[in-house]
Amino acid sequence: MTREPAAAQPQRASFAQTLRAVGASFFGVRGSSAHARDARQLHPLHVIVAGLLLAACFVLVLIFIVRAVVGA
Repeated sequence: MTREPAAAQPQRASFAQTLRAVGASFFGVRGSSAHARDARQLHPLHVIVAGLLLAACFVLVLIFIVRAVVGA
């Protein structure tokens, strides 16, 4: 019996790479080739956590800006 080699698994992206990909997606500057690569490499749980973290940071920055402008 001969064993066929298992299909090569794409290397998973690190959490920092996931943060970069999600951050670029927030601004809408993701290219189609990067999107295809990310679909193969990014871990779904990392994407969810990164999205929540970046959304929370975005809201906090908006609150800070509003408070600075209003002077509260």
